[in-house]
Amino acid sequence: MKIIGYIIQKEFRQIFRNKGMLPIIFILPILQLLILSNAATYEVKNINFAYIDQDYTSTSRALVEKFNASTYFNVLADFPANKNAGSAMLAGEVDVVLEIPNNFERNLITEKSGELSIIINAIDGAAAGVESGYINQIVQNFNQEVRLNIMQRSEKGIQPVQVQAIPSFWYNITLDYKTFMVPGILVLLVTMITLFLSGMNIVREKEIGTLEQINVTPIGKGQFIIGKLFPFWVIGMGLLTIGLILAKIIFNTPMLGSLLLLYAYTSVYILVILGMGLFISNFTDTQQQAMFIAWFFVVIFILMSGLFTPIESMPKWAQIITEFNPIKYFVEIVRMVLLKGSGLKDIFPQLWKTVLYAILMNGLAVWSYKKTN
Repeated sequence: MKIIGYIIQKEFRQIFRNKGMLPIIFILPILQLLILSNAATYEVKNINFAYIDQDYTSTSRALVEKFNASTYFNVLADFPANKNAGSAMLAGEVDVVLEIPNNFERNLITEKSGELSIIINAIDGAAAGVESGYINQIVQNFNQEVRLNIMQRSEKGIQPVQVQAIPSFWYNITLDYKTFMVPGILVLLVTMITLFLSGMNIVREKEIGTLEQINVTPIGKGQFIIGKLFPFWVIGMGLLTIGLILAKIIFNTPMLGSLLLLYAYTSVYILVILGMGLFISNFTDTQQQAMFIAWFFVVIFILMSGLFTPIESMPKWAQIITEFNPIKYFVEIVRMVLLKGSGLKDIFPQLWKTVLYAILMNGLAVWSYKKTN
């Protein structure tokens, strides 16, 4: 234990002696949490909306007013022709064009039906899908109002029956995307900082020549790895603490579950990431190589973790691969504990897999460290 203690002291002194590393560890994660949590959103707002009204009736104006009242659309202008609207969309000035045909109101009254033409810029397919959902919701609400008005005019004295669905939103009552994204961004920061620092650690010892001096000492491989891991494990837990404080104070993120349980799981998860970083470090000769390999894996893990896209929407083969993704489990646990108030029984399936992962990665890190006397 005394040898491990000396290695830990050396690591902490080496970390805090490097003035360039301190901002990377403590300041950049805070800035990233503040920026990414506000920028990473699934909502689509400020949609530039144009319309071509060929009917010029109270009904067509009422439909346009529905879009104008929405907080998602910026109603720009009434284009005189479809060609002008197409040119505006080509120039990137318009995202959605609504065309109201001639005799729109008359068809609604006489034939009880009407048609609308909607053109959506679908270069960004995900955004176009969201915009289509907004438009359909507005048109359906408008359609319901028009039908009720027509029924009341044509069949006086008969009160139309209305069916109203009242949704109940659990775990995120206000539907605030930050409630969903902030825990995920927190996972991202803890993962990236600890992986990059541990990945470059042994490589830096190689570059400055101190690793050869350590190799000729009687320090065991296990002692050396533990001494290397512990300082970054402490830093990872510190980043989690800072992130939770900011999430509560700035974003008012709900914290319904046990923070002690979250810290317990995180302590195991960080061991997985540190073991992975040290394993990479053992097979690289420069910090640039270690950074590149670590970045390669962390990008794949993050994109397949369910942080930005639902795992259920991925192909079946990709869903199978995510079962070997430790970041996926951390994202699930943080959201379950903070937003749902889940307990140990609820997170146990992810916990035991993470424990196995930690044993495997740190075992590989110890095995792959080549110590020569």
